[in-house]
Amino acid sequence: MRLEVNGTPQELRATTLSDLIDELGYEAACVATALNGHFVPLGLRGATPLSEGAKVEVLAPMQGG
Repeated sequence: MRLEVNGTPQELRATTLSDLIDELGYEAACVATALNGHFVPLGLRGATPLSEGAKVEVLAPMQGG
């Protein structure tokens, strides 16, 4: 399926947001996610389906001051 992840088009096999996090190798508990501009909490990722052309943002916390 063709998706846009953090602004970059990608071809992925994931069908849910949780699958996408796993496929891309992120640590699920350590990232925040949004689908088409809407925040998706960790507990709902497995029940959040992806569709062709969806825009996904995966944000990891940064250290610094």
